[in-house]
Amino acid sequence: MSQENVPAQPPTGVGLDGLRTAAAGCRACELWEGTTQTVFGEGPETARIVFVGEQPGDQEDRRGEPFVGPAGRLLDKALAEAGIDRGDAYITNAVKHFRFTQKGKRRIHQTPGPEHLRACRPWLEAEFAVLQPEVVVCLGATAAKALISPSFRITKERGQLFPWTPPGADTLFAAADDEDAPHQTWMLATTHPSAILRTPDEARDAAYDALVADLRVVAHALA
Repeated sequence: MSQENVPAQPPTGVGLDGLRTAAAGCRACELWEGTTQTVFGEGPETARIVFVGEQPGDQEDRRGEPFVGPAGRLLDKALAEAGIDRGDAYITNAVKHFRFTQKGKRRIHQTPGPEHLRACRPWLEAEFAVLQPEVVVCLGATAAKALISPSFRITKERGQLFPWTPPGADTLFAAADDEDAPHQTWMLATTHPSAILRTPDEARDAAYDALVADLRVVAHALA
């Protein structure tokens, strides 16, 4: 750990806006170097559903908002077809900075490593503590491995709704009164929209339809 990299210590009792402000100065890993900004989650504190992706991409890094690039537009389309209003959801990433390699003028995506997931986990835990969602959707393998299990396989276990305990819940909610205790949270994992965009043309429609089908499971659970 360099002198610049210090463990993340999210403040408590400040809500999502306060967490977003604090995360802007995060130096918990080296990914902040060379990026434009921290890309924190977005959505209302009343959101019943939370989507967790891998990390921001090039456009997200430049704009400071999650899922605003091509993958975000595809996600918007799939949510609409599944009957889920993105405005009622909270969307974030397991890692809040863009990891990339520079090739000429292009910044090429690099999958974040376990050390980056560990560095960013306190922010994700803080988001869950505020939101206490009914359903969490992991978009892609990185988020699923971070929140479910390192051995989780999207290809085998996607689209299945199962009970799940948010990270840090034992500590965060230990002092809660019975009436204030968090409700049951459900988890579902599906493919990341960017993976669909990389799917060969002849198989892309089927991959997209599978994403919509998974999201309809979520919509039904929230109904």
